[in-house]
Amino acid sequence: MAHPDETQPLLDPSPRGHVDQVDLDSSRVPAGYPDTLPGANHGKHLSWTSAYILVVSRVIGSGIFATPGSIVKSAGSVGLTLLVWLVGTILSACGLAISMEYGCMLPRSGGDKVYLEYTYPRPRFLASTLIAVHAVVLGFTASNCIIFAKYTFFAFSVAPTESQHKILAVGLLTVITIVHGRFLKTGIWVQNALGWIKIFLIAAMSLTGLWVILLNIFGDTVQTAPVARENPGLAWETLWEGSNWSWSLLSTSLFKVIYSYAGLSNINNVLSEVQNPVRTIKTVCPSALITAGGLYLLANLSYLLVVPLDEIKNSGELVGALLFERLFGDHIGKTLFPLAIALSAAGNVMVVTYALARVNQEIARQGFLPWSKLLSSSRPFGTPLGGLIVHYFPSVLVIALPPQQDVYNFILDVEGYPGQIMALAVTVGLLILRYKEPSRIRPFKAWLPAVWLRIAVCLALLIAPFIPPPGWRGDVHFFYATYAVVGIAVVLFGVGYWYVWTILLPRWGRYKLEEEVETLDDGTSITRLVRLYSVR
Repeated sequence: MAHPDETQPLLDPSPRGHVDQVDLDSSRVPAGYPDTLPGANHGKHLSWTSAYILVVSRVIGSGIFATPGSIVKSAGSVGLTLLVWLVGTILSACGLAISMEYGCMLPRSGGDKVYLEYTYPRPRFLASTLIAVHAVVLGFTASNCIIFAKYTFFAFSVAPTESQHKILAVGLLTVITIVHGRFLKTGIWVQNALGWIKIFLIAAMSLTGLWVILLNIFGDTVQTAPVARENPGLAWETLWEGSNWSWSLLSTSLFKVIYSYAGLSNINNVLSEVQNPVRTIKTVCPSALITAGGLYLLANLSYLLVVPLDEIKNSGELVGALLFERLFGDHIGKTLFPLAIALSAAGNVMVVTYALARVNQEIARQGFLPWSKLLSSSRPFGTPLGGLIVHYFPSVLVIALPPQQDVYNFILDVEGYPGQIMALAVTVGLLILRYKEPSRIRPFKAWLPAVWLRIAVCLALLIAPFIPPPGWRGDVHFFYATYAVVGIAVVLFGVGYWYVWTILLPRWGRYKLEEEVETLDDGTSITRLVRLYSVR
């Protein structure tokens, strides 16, 4: 974290959090007010299509290929599984509406970091510190690297050791970091191409589900496949058999569904690089939600109609491979499609790395990381190389250190729980801003019932992990609430760190922390934290 410079000069900075220096008061704002805000030094090189792929490729990652098995295992029945996906989709839409309102009000890179800092300027530096801790400690890209390695080895019928599995996952992350750090345009082109491969895969799975449904309905007139007859499918008498209504287990399932939609607001992280950002965010995000929601529904129908329920429950992260193997045989289904899924996961790693590196760069620019000058600069390749490095090392540790068993589900839950704390703060903050700044221009406004629904669900999901499931066992082989405890510990660590370096140490050292704006050689504006000593 940041260590303030022991220098005396001090400019007159704006209050922490008020990063938007453009007067957006409805009575005074001129027509065509700027879409970006001061402090960002990026070119507008993301078109509508690139922005759409950036969102869709982030959303459709490993989730739909890997999480349905654990969701079915927790829910217990076909009906409850589909209900969980439906509820998760609605909740994700509510969260998206909130992010769209924020993004249209404050159209600059940084996402939730910008919104929390603007909404909660007091206690001073607290929001920024918590975001910095969350971004550095939990802003890793590990789950899709793990899925890439699993599906690659599965495609080539290799039974890897744990070390080989981790080496391949780390190797993928290393290559992607180098590409984004050295070859900006090449990285964007590759992630766009992989995004279209991903859409093709999900479409293929969705068409498979429709095909099987037609076989079940028109079995007398359409040539049937044996695989379509092995499953009772969506028969009402078996739809809810084995349902597990434990709120603790259902909450972890909802975390996984919400994770599968994580990235709907990915464009908010890079808005400074988007052409016509306000207009783009109002069209790209709903388009991505409709695309992902429709494809997810049909893909789940494919799993549930083609693969027997018990096999899905025991599939781990390879449920997508089982589907294609049963439909297309050993050569195409067990080799080509799993390999395509691996490439899809790699595409997700690319877009996540691209976006989170820029979030880390924004954090460094405001002085909340050590060596902020170095990490804020876009030199030497015009890319956020420092942000990529900050993102790389925690990701490598998360891949390399934990045991392979259960690590995927645990990562999803650990990421999801603190994410709900942030989501609650952002959502409540939206209501605070509507009350404090009613005249602010809002090109998009979230539906108020959706805002309150999201607040209620966030609170329920934060409480749920501490409700014991049947047998006191969750979907992992250790204490069922471990992920919640870890998430809370990260937040408390952030609060403790904030108290020590902003209150305790200044009190002992008789100085005040202030902000000083500085422009680097490449034109990047950063904020240095300096110590202003009192006269003794």
